Amino acid sequence: MREAVLFALVVAVFVGITAMPGEAPDRVTDGAETVAAGDTVAGRKNAQRDSYAAWVAGTTEVPRAADGHFYADAEVNGSRIGFLVDTGASVVALTGADARAAGLAWSAADIRPVAQGASGPVSGVSVTLDNVTLGGHEARNVAAVIVPDGLPVSLLGQSFLSTIHPVRIEQDRMVLGE
Repeated sequence: MREAVLFALVVAVFVGITAMPGEAPDRVTDGAETVAAGDTVAGRKNAQRDSYAAWVAGTTEVPRAADGHFYADAEVNGSRIGFLVDTGASVVALTGADARAAGLAWSAADIRPVAQGASGPVSGVSVTLDNVTLGGHEARNVAAVIVPDGLPVSLLGQSFLSTIHPVRIEQDRMVLGE
């Protein structure tokens, strides 16, 4: 429903601009993208879909906590999980309890070294999350690791954050999206 309303608004604005006398045609084409010679139709469609998805998602603001970190609740496979937003983490990392809450299962035989931490190797299980949603931002097939022991809070890392443009810090808040 929200997409239909936004689409109708975009169409109304476009019609209004093109119906204006004077320099309206220049205003419409000034913001147009230049397509490089090597671009493919599929590549342009993916870029358009991604930019449209980011536009529809809007911005999500995460306030800085008293400890100086940013914490956010996101949905993983439909389950609400509390995360520390970690721009330095390569992938999403879930505690054992949060992974179980998201419907993920593993056995002790699945556990392997998955990362190098400050205190040495980190053992866990590499997985792909079907869906991660934070605010209006959604990503599918997100790389992640389950760290059954030793991780006090799940980490929202770059495998999700890199799907949002831009990610920036403004004073005491992290702003995701435009």
